[in-house]
Amino acid sequence: MNVEFVNPFLSSLVNVISTMAMLELKPQKPRLKKDEVARGDVSGLIGMVGPQTKGSFSVSFEEGLALEIMSRMLGEKPDGINEEVTDMVGEITNMVTGGAKKLLAEKGYDFDMATPMVVSGKGHTIAHKSDGPIVIMPFEAEAGSAHIEICFDKVTK
Repeated sequence: MNVEFVNPFLSSLVNVISTMAMLELKPQKPRLKKDEVARGDVSGLIGMVGPQTKGSFSVSFEEGLALEIMSRMLGEKPDGINEEVTDMVGEITNMVTGGAKKLLAEKGYDFDMATPMVVSGKGHTIAHKSDGPIVIMPFEAEAGSAHIEICFDKVTK
């Protein structure tokens, strides 16, 4: 997958979390993902379709990190993943994808975004509906890790 297509999602996630939660996410080494098992406890998934390609983006948070982000954004820390936390993850998914969409539009790529879907629970799965490879990028923070997954069909320009 084209790095110019992946980087907008990476920078958008770092920007959203640092702006909304005053939290620094440190990117780790990207790799190809070979299964559908999420690497976190709560995940947002969003589909994207455009004239050049279709694909999907997901972001998964370990429970500790999701609760820390919730605490920093809203001033309250829930005991566990609840409806407010899943709503927040859906909103983060939307904001990250919106930021990436803006950056990609500047490079000539255009697409529409679906409504994000949020799944939670240990060992849940994420099913990308594209034929392309799944690039997974881990991020580390004091409160836990996050992983983004990006999967697009062959991109044409």
